[in-house]
Amino acid sequence: MARTRGLGRVIGRLVGRDKHDDHDAVDVPERRRPTASVRRQRVHQMNADARDMAEGVADMTDGVPDLAAEAPEMRANIQGADGAEGSDADDAAEGFPGGPRDPSVLASFADHVAHAVWSGQECPDLKLVSHGRKVTLIGRPVPEIEGLVAATGLSPLIDCSVIAGDPRLISAFVERWHGETSTFHLPVGELTITLDDLSSLLHLPITSALHNFHALSTEETRFLLTKLLEVSAEEARAETKLTRGAYVRLGWVRDIYEMRCQTRQWIVAARAYLLHLVGCTLFANKSATYVHVVRLDAFRDLAQSGGYAWGVAALVHMYDQLDEASRTTTRQLTGYLTLLQCWIYEHFPSVHQCVTDDTY
Repeated sequence: MARTRGLGRVIGRLVGRDKHDDHDAVDVPERRRPTASVRRQRVHQMNADARDMAEGVADMTDGVPDLAAEAPEMRANIQGADGAEGSDADDAAEGFPGGPRDPSVLASFADHVAHAVWSGQECPDLKLVSHGRKVTLIGRPVPEIEGLVAATGLSPLIDCSVIAGDPRLISAFVERWHGETSTFHLPVGELTITLDDLSSLLHLPITSALHNFHALSTEETRFLLTKLLEVSAEEARAETKLTRGAYVRLGWVRDIYEMRCQTRQWIVAARAYLLHLVGCTLFANKSATYVHVVRLDAFRDLAQSGGYAWGVAALVHMYDQLDEASRTTTRQLTGYLTLLQCWIYEHFPSVHQCVTDDTY
């Protein structure tokens, strides 16, 4: 045993034991050198304590099962139906074949297109509903409103539209999209379209205010049309009756834009142009003909329209469209498909090269 003589004196100096304080001296018992008889008493006491501990350990081990005896039974329980240890056959009964073993994690996987593909069902390619051609129909804004359109931050959309998408490529990524996580489940991991992608690919604002779009009644729709596009009440009533809701035809909006340019009503012409632009790009829907009038409310004050985070609204709409397209019963995909396809090309250059080489 290492000698510790003098160690107590050193520690005493550190804690102030060497100070000559009468009050502390009374509390601290005087240390005495142990005699032989005292040492014998300590040895007897230690032996007695050891016997008591041994008896206590024996009592504690009485209820412990013999693991060695039960090991064969445990190994038998681990074997699956195919006889192999660690088989996944039992797990597949609770989860999905080839999919997640815990159905509570991806609750909608039973209705996912990936589950149908794995089950051997035939799933045709999605039909892409794109409005890219309609952007070219209206063309670039007239010089008188170019500044108004540019101030909203939406002018990059004019020259950024893929007219013809690749259904096979888009379908392959939709099959790997999961709405619960809002990510593509790929062999390289989970990826998703981010706000940084919106900023770098489309140059849309992502850090501004959010516009609160809400459902419109028929009366509110007609009010917005007469107030912001300055059409007559009869025209607004006829258009909403034709579309049967809070929508207007893209062709009708295009006509309003051309008429307002002829009458030099530049503010109204800019509103009509912007409504047509976002209806063909960021907020494209499956109708391929209509645009929701609620988007017009964001252009009530064109000076304020540039302060909205259009990139955030576009990403939310794209997520919603991917969620719907990933269901087994869905056969169409809409939204701003230019964003999705450009994102794939940006992050998977080899896929883009295969498409350009016609080898995909």
